[in-house]
Amino acid sequence: MRPLLADGALTREWAWAGATGAGVDVAVVDSGIDAGHPMVGGVESAVAMSYDPEEEDGVRRVEGPHEDLFGHGTACAGIIRRVAPECRLHSIRVLGERLTGKGAVFAAGLEWAIERRFRVVNLSLSTGKEDYFGRFHELADRAYFAGVMLVCAVSNVPSPSYPSQYASVFSVAAHKRQDPFGFDYNPDPPVELGAPGIDVTVAWKGDGTIVSTGNSFAAPHVAGLIARLLSKHPELTPFQVKTVLHALADNARA
Repeated sequence: MRPLLADGALTREWAWAGATGAGVDVAVVDSGIDAGHPMVGGVESAVAMSYDPEEEDGVRRVEGPHEDLFGHGTACAGIIRRVAPECRLHSIRVLGERLTGKGAVFAAGLEWAIERRFRVVNLSLSTGKEDYFGRFHELADRAYFAGVMLVCAVSNVPSPSYPSQYASVFSVAAHKRQDPFGFDYNPDPPVELGAPGIDVTVAWKGDGTIVSTGNSFAAPHVAGLIARLLSKHPELTPFQVKTVLHALADNARA
């Protein structure tokens, strides 16, 4: 394994100057993506998952284009596209019309992304059910060792949420600033990073936009930054990417 830098200090110019996310596959595990939305700019692949007791594992998988059943996944995809305009987006739909779903379907969607080695996976959703602690921990470890970066929004309420609690993921909460390339490092985990997520203009169903707030919209900012970084430095591991973000955070540079 080569050292992160042969010499010199980590800088934002080294990290992603001139990078666009080109060549990097980014999965959005959510309510689907409206591929035709002007702020999304296309989707490379898509699979819709839903609960089906007739299936062996209780999950039905249908590959192919699909709509966003709520708008949330399109919002996240639009943010990623803004930060990493040339990345390849993949939609993994696990949530329904009320932005709810079952833990088993969520886990199946995450496993789908890991098996395909999508380099970045945006998870602006979580579960607080302790029954799934072990299952998601196993998947998070698999992702980490496979070089898959799991970017997880923490819960909007002060309670444990999975997989955002695990050390192997990039856990993200919202801050008030609007700069899409601005982010902070939190020295008091489990939340590691802060990014824009308050009164953010995001893509929504019907080719429109809304102004919304939530940790859900902070995570895709970080996912986009990681995609930019990996498009320039594809050899980086999750550990090394965490090191770069720690060093280049706005509050570390102040």
